[in-house]
Amino acid sequence: MESDGDCQTTRAEVLIAETLAPVTFTTTGNCTVATGQWFSYYDGITETVASNIDIDHMVPLAEAWDSGASRWTAARREAFANDLGDPRSLIGVTDNSNVAKSDQDPTTWLPAFEQCRYVADWTAVKLRWVLAVDTAERDALAGMAAGCGTVTVTVEIIPDGTVDTTAPSTPAG
Repeated sequence: MESDGDCQTTRAEVLIAETLAPVTFTTTGNCTVATGQWFSYYDGITETVASNIDIDHMVPLAEAWDSGASRWTAARREAFANDLGDPRSLIGVTDNSNVAKSDQDPTTWLPAFEQCRYVADWTAVKLRWVLAVDTAERDALAGMAAGCGTVTVTVEIIPDGTVDTTAPSTPAG
């Protein structure tokens, strides 16, 4: 999906925002990201080929559906799926780690690295979109968070209604 009027999809916008090095594009219009440098905190791998990076929904779409998105309008679901307004919502990770995570929640899957960050990011996205947390998920998150020290999670809550969830405009690469 093109989110802010340029030719770059949500995927390209996330890749551009998260790159550790200048990106190159496969088109003269700078629409499709080809290379850059991305760190996948799920597995501690740095990747330079964009096609090896997946854009992960921190809270998978199926999990969101089960947590309240099934009652949302199509427009709100689309806004959630393409949320560039909070960098924790969509993140670049290796394709292997994204496949391993699939649509699992923290009761059944955690990244190999930075688990405290993952718990904080998961919580932030759930809070941002006012998504429900079931008992098993709450207990798992609380148990993991207990070992993380004091972490403050700050979010802008997206109430029902129209909200701009696009990233601020920045020059590409």
